Amino acid sequence: MDHFAAIAALLEENGLDAMLLTEEANRFYATGFHSIGTDGCALVCRNKNYYFTDSRYTEAAARHVKNAELGEVGRGRDYAVLLNEVIEKEGLRRVGFDDAYMTVRDCGKYREKLHAELVPASDLLASLRRVKDAEEIESMIAAQRIAEKALSDIFHEIKPGVTEKEIAARLQYLMLHYGAENMSFDPIVVSGPNGSLPHGVPSEKTIQAGEFVTMDFGCIKNGYCSDMTRTVAVGSVTDEMKTVYETVLKAQLAGIAKAKAGVTGRDIDAAARKVIEDAGYGKYFGHSFGHSLGVEIHEAPNAAPMNDQPMPCGAVISAEPGIYLPGKLGVRIEDVIILGEDGCEDITLAPKELIIL
Repeated sequence: MDHFAAIAALLEENGLDAMLLTEEANRFYATGFHSIGTDGCALVCRNKNYYFTDSRYTEAAARHVKNAELGEVGRGRDYAVLLNEVIEKEGLRRVGFDDAYMTVRDCGKYREKLHAELVPASDLLASLRRVKDAEEIESMIAAQRIAEKALSDIFHEIKPGVTEKEIAARLQYLMLHYGAENMSFDPIVVSGPNGSLPHGVPSEKTIQAGEFVTMDFGCIKNGYCSDMTRTVAVGSVTDEMKTVYETVLKAQLAGIAKAKAGVTGRDIDAAARKVIEDAGYGKYFGHSFGHSLGVEIHEAPNAAPMNDQPMPCGAVISAEPGIYLPGKLGVRIEDVIILGEDGCEDITLAPKELIIL
């Protein structure tokens, strides 16, 4: 899967002869080939594509990168040299670059060395990545199914005396076991009073009877991320725990019901937030309803109070309201949804009713 043609189709209307991609996520989006950090660059021209890397990745790139001419950097032939050869051959004058990612230092070097004008053009890639095509969605669903298998297994391992770190480690192992390429992010596993930390780090704390355990995790398949959160109880729940859980679930369902193409991110968020505020927990929901995901775990557009723009058809976003009572407990429930013209599709199949293990 590559997106060379989609990028090339937008060059003329953006006044560009080519698009230079040096950042890891945008390189992968364009080429379908993953290499680490700054170890590679792609140049998408109107009628031809190029991909340059070093000897560590040349053979792998040859296997995976299609629809592009490959080149290898080496002693005396750095990326600027190879790019200038193409600039001269193709007669390039205005070359876009991913200014949202490139460092100031690298930008200065390229502007000094390249024989073409470098034009900030991150919005070109961002506009494409906002909407997922069928292959991207298929990969994200595959990643979601892997995470759900891990969740089903981990239910049998959550018990008093097991540490948060042990559950986090097992989730990672299980996702790899079921076919994940990597984690979408480091899993969050927090229990009891640690649950009030939305992005708490798994610790040596042991899980206790009568506590909530919140697990936020996801994995990568075919280069695309999944993301989900489930909160379960161990042994028993208090009336307060049950009330908080039911409020978060109602809020999530309200946001999902509101979510569709053409609705602003602010309005989707507001539908969920109103449920939590009406229940008296408004000040304990500090983050937004959801974020987009794809090649990266956090992309745009977001279902957030600050986003007053209509959400596009084909956007894939998380649906993850939460309530966090400091020093006491926390609950978050997260699915991933695909926005359509008449509503949304929830691609998360894991149960959401309160589970007491």
